[in-house]
Amino acid sequence: MPPQLPWLEPEDSLPDPSTAWGADSPAPGLLAAGGALDAAHLRAAYTQGTFPWFSTGQPILWWAPDPRMVLEVAAFRLHRSLRKTLQRFRANPACEIRIDSAFGKVIRACSSTPRDGQNGTWIVPDMVVAYEALHAQGMAHSVETWVDGKLTGGLYCVAIGHAVFGESMFAHATDASKIALAALVCMCRRNSVELIDCQQNTSHLASLGAREMPRAEFLQHVQGQSARPPIPWHFEPVYWNELLLPPALTA
Repeated sequence: MPPQLPWLEPEDSLPDPSTAWGADSPAPGLLAAGGALDAAHLRAAYTQGTFPWFSTGQPILWWAPDPRMVLEVAAFRLHRSLRKTLQRFRANPACEIRIDSAFGKVIRACSSTPRDGQNGTWIVPDMVVAYEALHAQGMAHSVETWVDGKLTGGLYCVAIGHAVFGESMFAHATDASKIALAALVCMCRRNSVELIDCQQNTSHLASLGAREMPRAEFLQHVQGQSARPPIPWHFEPVYWNELLLPPALTA
């Protein structure tokens, strides 16, 4: 028999993350069901290292996996092909990174992008509304890849203080989401953000340098970093120097 799953009323707080279902359960990392999905509950959840993830027809499901997949920005693996892509992107006046100029478009594009091995999306309409509210409060952000005035890819994330939680990416052009992720890594390095939460292990994230971290260590990180002042959410072309040599040195 699976362990009993706590059912939350809208006014209830989330259980302690350490009580999430373990590795031998039907859904490792599942913490609770129910509750409410709004900006206040999302902030409280992320501050304790918990996130919502559910599909159409399911109740709100809250997760706190152990281990947690994280990308330490100092360990970001810049493959040769992506390095060349970033160098071309930086050199092209028609290419730019924008922050928070089209959050609604980004989260909806993430919602509609097909995923390998997934039937449908977990970014259901209620999720879109909740994260747009969180964005309006300055705690959810989009990093956007623009080419010739068109949004070609991007990602959205949650940020509380210096704690950054990656959510989802999309690309309508080759490498457009990877460019946005590289820009986020540059921003984080520039502002002394140590890691980006990636939630769960995938081979794609591992290929970029992400690794698993014990939940207890991750929660300690979140507790300390979320109490720090928020970083400035904007991107300057000079930030590319965090990953690339300055143009004068690559000529």
